[in-house]
Amino acid sequence: MNGGSSDESVGDLGGENALPLRERKKRATRRRISDIATELFGERGFDAVTVAEVARAADVSAMTVFNYFPRKEDLFLDRIPEAADLLATAVRERAPGEPPLAALRRLALRLADERHPLSAVGESYVPFWRIVIGSPALRARAREGVEEVETALAAALADAGTPDPDLLAALVVAAYRTVFVTTARRHLAGEPVARVAEDHRARLEAAFTALERTGLGRRPAD
Repeated sequence: MNGGSSDESVGDLGGENALPLRERKKRATRRRISDIATELFGERGFDAVTVAEVARAADVSAMTVFNYFPRKEDLFLDRIPEAADLLATAVRERAPGEPPLAALRRLALRLADERHPLSAVGESYVPFWRIVIGSPALRARAREGVEEVETALAAALADAGTPDPDLLAALVVAAYRTVFVTTARRHLAGEPVARVAEDHRARLEAAFTALERTGLGRRPAD
């Protein structure tokens, strides 16, 4: 569920401007390292670039790189934590009385409308997907990332008192992933961006409508 560099291309989604200066500097360093790594991977391929080379290009030590990114794959798939946080936060900070699925639908549609990297909408992300497709290590990490996002969402749903939180999280993530992958494939095939974006939004609406009709996530009193 990731989409490339950690630049905030659609606004301050994480409230970064309100963070202490030290934390803002840490985030800026993380972004810079990831952006440099992404550029190197794009030029030479993921498997041909070492962490040491990324560190030299970013003018930091290899240890510093690993402090921010536990694995080389995380340098490229750096939005996995953001995806997990966005879904969990949508559930935890939803309006009083709002069902979790309604909050997750709003988030998914907002990401699509803003052309956020996690939405897959936009042909500018095609080079990113080509790099992932070309690397078995990245594909494996992406699958692990999906599991991490699902686990984070299930925990948030459980905290909200949602019945069957593990099942609901699995279905939500599977539905979103299916829409994401289809949209990415259509962009890779060169289909018109506007048509793909319109269909992407419609498929998200259909997916969440289908999930809501199952009755999953509702408490007996809902």
